[in-house]
Amino acid sequence: MDKLIEAFLEFKQHNAGRSARTVEVYRLALSRLVEFFAGRDPLLATHDELVIFTGIWLHKRGLTDPMSRRPHIAAVREFFRWALDNKHVRGNPAEGLPYPSVGRKIPRVMTLKNAERLMWAPDFSTFEGVRDGAMLALLVGCGLRVSGLVNLNVGNVIEDEVDGKVRLILKVREKGDKERRIPIPPEADMLLRLYMAHEDLKQIDRLLPNGDQVLFVSMMNRTISVDEYRGERRRLNRRAVLEMVAKYGQRLSIPNEQLHPHAMRHLFGTELIEDDVHMLNAQKLMGHADPKSTEIYAHTAMRKLTREIDRANPLAKMNTPVSDLLKQLNRKG
Repeated sequence: MDKLIEAFLEFKQHNAGRSARTVEVYRLALSRLVEFFAGRDPLLATHDELVIFTGIWLHKRGLTDPMSRRPHIAAVREFFRWALDNKHVRGNPAEGLPYPSVGRKIPRVMTLKNAERLMWAPDFSTFEGVRDGAMLALLVGCGLRVSGLVNLNVGNVIEDEVDGKVRLILKVREKGDKERRIPIPPEADMLLRLYMAHEDLKQIDRLLPNGDQVLFVSMMNRTISVDEYRGERRRLNRRAVLEMVAKYGQRLSIPNEQLHPHAMRHLFGTELIEDDVHMLNAQKLMGHADPKSTEIYAHTAMRKLTREIDRANPLAKMNTPVSDLLKQLNRKG
């Protein structure tokens, strides 16, 4: 069974274009499926057994959040579809396997003020500080997912002329391994150029087999020898980015719920809606396949709603017991 699962995972990564992270999630899900059958052949599974596995069995093992079970269901459905296509099973017991219903959560958003404080946190007199500042600028200014950030190579940063000015453009691969191009805002553009031109970076061997170079490098790796610490092994990983954001944020006493790169991505999406960026353009900039994922940011765009209600609500068009007082306060403000 292990060989069959590995063959499926190899197919998903190399033929279906799934990311390495998705493959690892699928591997974990299918290992749990094998555990569920306790020595029996999972290929003999019935639909009802798979419903029990993806529901109550996973729930009892701590996956109480419906969202945490969805990747397991996706893995099981795709595995049995692949097994049927390759004639390892006669029928597909996972066909129509239901996903748990989940409501759309309002994303936790980093505030503009906290994002500004975070941008000033690195020590820009050091190479590590310049690197961190460039990464924070791309997270805040481009709304990158962490996977997209750490997978960047130098070849993903290209120059283009826009309105007579040379601008940097990012070619990003993230969810589903789909590529999108994002113009880099001027502030992030400058910080990224400072990082890429840094003398310390030029001394690091980050050359890849295809001739490209790792963009954001790690500074320490105790698990490998010095002579092996080059090329792909110099790439900063996802965990290091999470730790970096947490380190700076905790020094500034930023609330923990905002100390995640995704909170900066949510800030990016919210600000697009606040400034009336067309929904289709916002969807492209966010890299959302489903426009409903972009529409959720309308729920967090409160400045625009506040201005509209202050201007257009009926109370604003009449004389109320506090109208004169408000006018006086507004004049003082």
